[in-house]
Formats: sequence, structure tokens, C-alpha cells
Amino acid sequence: MSARHREMIAGYLFILPDFLGLLIFVGLPMLLALFIGFFDVNGFGAFEFVGLDNYRRMMVDPLFWQCLRVTGLYTVLLVPGLYFCGLGLALLVRRTNRFNTVMRSMFFAPQMVSLVVIAVIWQLMSSDKVGIVARLFTAIGLPGVSILGDPSIALYTVVFITVWFLMGFYMLIFLGGLQDIPNEYYEAARIDGATAIQSFWHITLPMLRPTSFFVLLVSLVAAVAGQQAFDLIYVMTKGGPANSTQVIIVYIYQQAFQYSSFGYAAAIASILVVILLAATSILFVLTRGGRFHHE
Repeated sequence: MSARHREMIAGYLFILPDFLGLLIFVGLPMLLALFIGFFDVNGFGAFEFVGLDNYRRMMVDPLFWQCLRVTGLYTVLLVPGLYFCGLGLALLVRRTNRFNTVMRSMFFAPQMVSLVVIAVIWQLMSSDKVGIVARLFTAIGLPGVSILGDPSIALYTVVFITVWFLMGFYMLIFLGGLQDIPNEYYEAARIDGATAIQSFWHITLPMLRPTSFFVLLVSLVAAVAGQQAFDLIYVMTKGGPANSTQVIIVYIYQQAFQYSSFGYAAAIASILVVILLAATSILFVLTRGGRFHHE
């Protein structure tokens, strides 16, 4: 057996545990959800084939379409927010020194705390009249608005908190991409008289294409069906007020575990997977999978 074949076999053996994990804990549940979507399942013994009834119900469910709109707006706000904040922080603490090391730790610190704890803390801070935010507004002469209780701003508040929580994680990803860019490129540009903005536009951004694609892909999945979206929104608002923060992932949970409509929840989850696959495919086409132009 040649060295190339031995390396290939070794590589497959290394990825085998992850492949089996994805197959067992992601692939099979997705197929099971697709299967259950054609049945009326209530968790108490009922298992009746209903064909496309769950999908027909979905088409005339106004709350489903409301959740879809909220999820779309949440994604449109969150993905660029995470991208620009993560990249901005990475550029800010790019140089290695004691101060930047401390700043990196501070930005990443929220990741060390449970999402539920973060959500409870922000919920207490945002409480109407007694929360720190309301008291701050009152102190500066503004009306004490409940930033999680007002339907017009609740979703924007959730997006802000999510970006604050996750930006340190994406900062580290961008830092890894920035450190892979050879300094010779910047030195050559400086010798040719390029400004810092020109170097960023013509060197940093093009060389960060693979990293940018990864960040956009991961943040897109996190926004549409991520644990962060569910945990933060469910603990802080439970989809309220007036369904203004009711994203699809929370609606699926409510249908399954609050209303015992597992078949309908599985049908919605199947549609969510299709939407997510379509969105990631569009992202892949628009960014060419993060490949460089010369490839």
C-alpha cells in the first residue's frame, strides 16, 4: 500500500467518529422528523397517518407566517452584526501584547457563562421600571421603556444581546484568519505607498474570504436554528410580547412540548431544514464557497 493510500485511510479514520456522530444525532433525527410530519402524533399513543394535513395546516397558520417573518428579520440583523462586530474586534486586538490579551479575554468572557444565566441576567436588567436599563433611561430624562416588553423594539434588543454574547467567539475565528495572512503582503503594500484602508480592502478582505464564508455560514445556521436563538429568546421573552420575538425554532418547541402536536412540529422542522439548505446554498453561490479568485 502506497504512502498516499495510507494517509487517505488515516484521514478517513480520523473523521469517522464525527461522521458517525452527525449520522446518529443529526441525520437520523432529521429523517425521523420528516417521517413524523406525515402523522398525527400527540405523545400519548396517537400515531395516525394524515398525509399532507400538517403541511396544509401550516399554509393557513398565520402564526407560522408571523414566525417566519420574525426569523427572517432576526437573521438579516444578526448575521451582519456578528460578522462586522467579530471582524472589528479581531482587527482591534490583532497585535499581540498584554493589553490586547486582556481585551481578548474580556470579549470572550460571556462564552464562559451559561446561556440561561446570561438570559436571566439580561431579563432582570431589562425589567420594566425596576431594571437597570429602565432606571438609566429615567436618570437621563427619557421615559422608562421596557426594552423586552415593547413589541416594536423587543426583537432588536434580543439581536443586540445575542451579538454581545457571540461576538467574542467570532472574534477568535477572525483572529485565526488574520494571523494566516503573511506580513510580507502588508510590507510590500506599505512600500508601494498604500494606505491602511487600501491594505484592508485589497489584502485583508480578499485573504479572509475562507474565514468570512465560515463565519457567515455558522452565524446563518445559528440565527435560523441555533441553540443561542432558542435559549436566549425562550428564557427572556418566550416569543413575546405579541409574538414579536417568536422565531421558528421557539414555535416548533411550543407546538411539540406545550401543545403535544409532535406531527405538526415535525412538519415545521422539515420546512425549516429546507429553508436553511436553500439559504446556505445561496450563500455558497454568492461567496463561491470562500474560494480565492485565482482558484
